[in-house]
Amino acid sequence: MKFAIAATLAIMCTATTAACAADADFPDRPLTIVVPTAPGGGNDAMARIIAQKMGAELGQTVVVENKPGANGAIASGYVARAKPDGYTILFGYIATHAINPAIQKVNYDPVKDFAPIGEVATSPTLLVVNDAVPAKTVQDLIALSKKPGSNLNYASAGTGTAPHAAGELFKLATGAVMQDVPYKGSAPAMMDTVSGVTQVMFPSLFTGAPQIESKRVRGLAVVGDKRSPLFKNLPTLKELGIDVSVDQWYALFAPAQTPAPIIAKLNKALNGALKDSVVAQKFVDQGATVEGSTPAALGDLVKNDLAKWKKVVAATHMTAN
Repeated sequence: MKFAIAATLAIMCTATTAACAADADFPDRPLTIVVPTAPGGGNDAMARIIAQKMGAELGQTVVVENKPGANGAIASGYVARAKPDGYTILFGYIATHAINPAIQKVNYDPVKDFAPIGEVATSPTLLVVNDAVPAKTVQDLIALSKKPGSNLNYASAGTGTAPHAAGELFKLATGAVMQDVPYKGSAPAMMDTVSGVTQVMFPSLFTGAPQIESKRVRGLAVVGDKRSPLFKNLPTLKELGIDVSVDQWYALFAPAQTPAPIIAKLNKALNGALKDSVVAQKFVDQGATVEGSTPAALGDLVKNDLAKWKKVVAATHMTAN
């Protein structure tokens, strides 16, 4: 009996020592940040900015891999099932961890299946239209949508994403008549809005700002609590008497059970990257605000936002397409 106990303790100590050694050596090979949307969109751009600087902080290459589809569930499920060693990270956002799980059943638990690393940035949502749409104001758009034969479509980054939620809340609040056309990310959604395949979109400011500045789309309003310094003339929907506000957030997550020392190293590298003035300015130039946080603070954000959106979905009867 004593021999069995001693042998068990020896195995445990050996395993613990090996685990501690692995944590101490982390990272000793390239890491991958998995982006749940198509290349070219706001999520993808932010992830690539962060990956480069985090790589410098960690002394290893950080690769960005896009896994779009199922409104973020493909990438999220992939990372949730990945080995919890810190080498596979999810660039999650409000859709993957709050809105989409509140609307429909997904193949992962946004709270239990992930170890929060830290918040990256926030960005308000915009209301934009294709330049050929005759509406010059939000009220013009609402009136136009109600005309027989208007056939207005709004592009979203997929069911359960912030652009989808903003569009549905806008319709409920105003009675506007528009059909959601879901895409695998904001980049293809914006591309079709620019080309006129769809007429309306509710992108993040990070995604929409370059298109407004190049006059490829026309901004009508900010779907947030305050005006943007980039577009001071754009009113908020609340200023117009429409009580709709959807601010988007972005963050990094590792699989659940990733060792705490590894999470701490990743959090330190993330916050170090966000404190870099060049990185911060890249975000600011496109309408996003760098945040940074502790893992615990991000965990609280996810739990609170998930609860909030479950209430919104129940009250508005928002459903998946």
